[in-house]
Amino acid sequence: MSCDLISLGAPTLLPEMGAEPQRLVSMQELCLTCLLQAQNPDGGWGYQRKSESATEPTAWALMALSHAATSPTTIRGLSWLASHQLEDGAWPARPGQPGACWTTAVAARALNPHAGSKARVRRALQWLCNTWPAEGSFWWRMRDRFRQSNSLARQDSSLRGWSWIPQTASWVEPTAYSLILLNEVPPSGLTARMRERQRLGEAMLYDRMCPGGGWNNGNPMVYGVAGEPRVGPTAWALLALKANSGRAENRQSLDWLERTYRMSAGAASTALAHLCLRTFGRPLPGLEDRLASQYADHGFLPNTLVAAWVLVALNR
Repeated sequence: MSCDLISLGAPTLLPEMGAEPQRLVSMQELCLTCLLQAQNPDGGWGYQRKSESATEPTAWALMALSHAATSPTTIRGLSWLASHQLEDGAWPARPGQPGACWTTAVAARALNPHAGSKARVRRALQWLCNTWPAEGSFWWRMRDRFRQSNSLARQDSSLRGWSWIPQTASWVEPTAYSLILLNEVPPSGLTARMRERQRLGEAMLYDRMCPGGGWNNGNPMVYGVAGEPRVGPTAWALLALKANSGRAENRQSLDWLERTYRMSAGAASTALAHLCLRTFGRPLPGLEDRLASQYADHGFLPNTLVAAWVLVALNR
C-alpha cells in the first residue's frame, strides 16, 4: 500500500460488520480507509464518523497518518489542531469548552514531529509543567494528615503526576500521556521544572503499580484489596517508563501484559498491548489475523481511536 494518501484516490466504503470485503484487503487498508472517510469537513475528527471534531481523536488520527505528513488530509488535520490551541498553550477536549485538560499532551504529541509546530509544542509543555494536580494543595495535605491512620487507599500523595482536569487528583493515564510527550522531546529542550515534573511523574506511576504488575486507572490497593490491572493503563504506563526498561517493576508488568494479551478479546486492548510489547522487544505473532477476527465479530473501525491505535500498531 502506498504511503502517499493522495495516490489512494476516493476511499471505498467499508464492509458492514460481519460482512466479507468484496476483495481481499489488509487491516492497514481498512483502518486507513476508515480514517480518511471519518475526517470532517473542518479538518478534524470526531470519536465516531460524522460526530463533532474533538482534540483526542484528531490527534490520534494524525499520529496514525504520520507516514503521510504532506498529504492534504494531514495538513487539514494539523491546521484544525493548531487553530484550537488556547492562548495559554493548552487544548480543551472539544472546541468551545471553557477549560484546558489532559488532551494537551496528546495534541502536542501529534504536532511534535512537524517542524513548524515547535513553538506550539513548547507552549503546551510549559502549560503541562506549570499545571499541578490537587495533591499538593493545603486542603489535600490536611485531609491526608487526618486519614493516615485509617487509609483506604495505599498511595503516596507527595508524588504528583497529572490529572484529567487541572486541580483534581492525579491519574495513571494522563500522567503517562504527559511523560510520553516529555520523553519525545530532546533533553536539551527540557527546563529544570520539566525535568522535575518528569521525575515526580515517573515516581508516581511506580507508586501506583498494582501488586503483581500492571496498572489500573488509579489506586493499586483499596480497602486492603489489591487492584486489578487493566491493559490500557498498563500499556500507557510502560510506554511512559520505557527509559527504565531494566527495572524489575517494568519486567513484572510486561510479563502480566504478555499473559493478558493472549486472552484479549477487544481490538483496542490487542493493539495497545501489541504496540507496547513490540516497543520492549517482545513482539507476538498473528496481530493482523487476531484483528481481522475481532473486526468480523465487532466491527470496531467506526471508532476513530481504535482505528488509529490499530493502524499505529500494525505500522510499528
